[in-house]
Amino acid sequence: MVIDLNLLAIFSAVAEAGNFSAAADRLGLTRSAVSQGIRRLEAEIGQPLFLRTTRSVRLTERGEAIRGRVSNALRDIHAAVEEVSGSAEAPRGLLRVAATSIAERFLSGPLIASFCDAYPEITLDVTVTDDEFDIVAAGFDAGVRLAEAIEHDMIAVPLTGEQKEVAVATPAYLARHGVPEHPRDLVKHRCIGWRPSFDSQPHRWEFSRDGESFALDVEPQVTTNDMLLMIRTALANGGITFGIEETFRPYLARGELVSILQDWLPPFAGFSLFFPSRRTVTPKLRALIDHIRAKA
Repeated sequence: MVIDLNLLAIFSAVAEAGNFSAAADRLGLTRSAVSQGIRRLEAEIGQPLFLRTTRSVRLTERGEAIRGRVSNALRDIHAAVEEVSGSAEAPRGLLRVAATSIAERFLSGPLIASFCDAYPEITLDVTVTDDEFDIVAAGFDAGVRLAEAIEHDMIAVPLTGEQKEVAVATPAYLARHGVPEHPRDLVKHRCIGWRPSFDSQPHRWEFSRDGESFALDVEPQVTTNDMLLMIRTALANGGITFGIEETFRPYLARGELVSILQDWLPPFAGFSLFFPSRRTVTPKLRALIDHIRAKA
């Protein structure tokens, strides 16, 4: 069976966008051309690839089965062409990165701003998300996560050195409610917790010292997926909160927040930029990798 590669490109665009109109805009085609292309591909394969309703388009089981292979193959083809054609000119094009919301070094502004200055022909699209998913299937060039959360089949480029979690509160809160001397004491305090998504459990607060470890479900009175809300609530004397030290560093430096239980919070491997080992590194991704290494 010989299938037109253009039809596979249309299939991949619709699968990623979940919408015929959005796929048409991405490809520079009419919605009618996209719809006809999908019908032709389904006719050649002999099975439906999408379930269509008036409101949505989703993949069938057969469509899901071929999506990953088709998308990966097309990206490798585009990457190879881009690598050859772009070898004599400045890196350019759209670079999509999925970054966890707690990657302060990557998201704080200076790294991205300096990258844009250095590579004006690259358009950087950063999606901030704490969901764990296949970045390749979702159409991203790279991701940013803690090293411990990166799959073993990925190439990881260190973005930071070791990181450390901290428990923090305002001096006024601690003066009123007392300073916890052991992680177990936190159950007596008002805690402000973080969760990665609306349907997930609050992040467990983990402590370790001299071989003694605790992973506490502190049952926070306030839980959110927004780190800024956590900080604002803590600054308003709302309780004790917990997260990556870099996130709280400006407030700690000014004395607005105080770190507690420091002896119970050892360092761990930091954040990395990661991407599939099987993918050709495009000039635009290579530019980001080199920039991160230069700024490390």
